[in-house]
Amino acid sequence: MRVVIVEDHVLLAESLALALRLEGHDATRLPLDTELATPSEVLTAVVRSRPDVVVLDLDLGARLSGRDLVMPLSAAGAAVMVVTADPDRIEWGGCLLLGARGVLSKCTPLGEMVAAVRRVGEGLPVQSRAERDELVARWQAQRVETVAERERLSRLTPREREVLAELASGLPIHDIADADVVSEATVRTQVKSILGKLEVRTQLAAVGLLHRHEHNRAVG
Repeated sequence: MRVVIVEDHVLLAESLALALRLEGHDATRLPLDTELATPSEVLTAVVRSRPDVVVLDLDLGARLSGRDLVMPLSAAGAAVMVVTADPDRIEWGGCLLLGARGVLSKCTPLGEMVAAVRRVGEGLPVQSRAERDELVARWQAQRVETVAERERLSRLTPREREVLAELASGLPIHDIADADVVSEATVRTQVKSILGKLEVRTQLAAVGLLHRHEHNRAVG
């Protein structure tokens, strides 16, 4: 079995490659600087190796997301197993829907990770049907939540968006008023309108909704 490991954590990648080679597989780490490479460059380099299995890191740096490579690698004929250090399992469901054969935490013991790669190479799933369904359902629920939050945020006027951003940056109302040369009463009225449109009761909840939406949009 030919395995290509796309992982910027060198120790993990080399350890996994060595363990797979000891089992008789042709396993190599992709020698590519993922901090500089583009998704198309990574895809070309991997496909050129004609792997049976690709072990793909979900987070490859500021410019690259492994999730963007799952579908094209699968379409190219490789069985993709995603690994991640992110404890948020919601993203796992998205990877599975895009074609990944399985997703594993990087905290998984090396022996279990090798066994998972072997299962993927044999065409077997890593996750059980029940776990897969749960992960996909959680990801889909997040997508629905993101759409709902986007709709509520779209109700805000440009000025209200500015005030919400200022609240999110930690500015109290009197500082917002001073910076924008308006009265505190005006800012409080704007904040009251923001809370109503976002359907929350507190400034903290409004800021939390904004941060959560930005995070979900970034990973979605």
